[in-house]
Amino acid sequence: MEDVRTKRADIASDHHLLVAKMKLKLKKHRTTSQKVVLSNGFQAFRGPLNREETTMKSNWKGIKEPITSNCHEVLGRKKHHHKEWITVDTLDKIQERRNKKAEINISRTRAEKAKAQAEYAEENKQVKRSTRTDKSKYVENLATTAEKAARERNMRQLHNITKKLSGNRRKPELPVKTKKAM
Repeated sequence: MEDVRTKRADIASDHHLLVAKMKLKLKKHRTTSQKVVLSNGFQAFRGPLNREETTMKSNWKGIKEPITSNCHEVLGRKKHHHKEWITVDTLDKIQERRNKKAEINISRTRAEKAKAQAEYAEENKQVKRSTRTDKSKYVENLATTAEKAARERNMRQLHNITKKLSGNRRKPELPVKTKKAM
């Protein structure tokens, strides 16, 4: 697996957008230690699929668990880097919002679901309010440090802060290499 994302899919619905990229390569030369690790990992595939009385659910479980365990063992977990202006308190509120969404998805009756959706909406408002205040505090701190740098005539720091505040990060324009613009 190259990439798995659920980016910007945290909306008030029971759907979870999941995008995954998988890449298969041709066989390449491996050392014996790599062969042993991979063969041990893929031994788990052979057991559940060889049985005659299997269901689709058990087949999927038999495929999913070895893949995820091998990925965690070999690759490890990717550390998520949050924006530098988001505080720990806001991250806790985001986690609470995720928990509220999980409650919506596991609710069994309409009354439970309506109650869970109301709680989720309130939590969502708090998260938005908290992120707005965090960002405004961050920008305010940058502005005060920029003013201080301007008073001290520290042009390098002033330029870096101005670039960070402006946010104009465009890709450079590449020249046309042929007449066909390719």
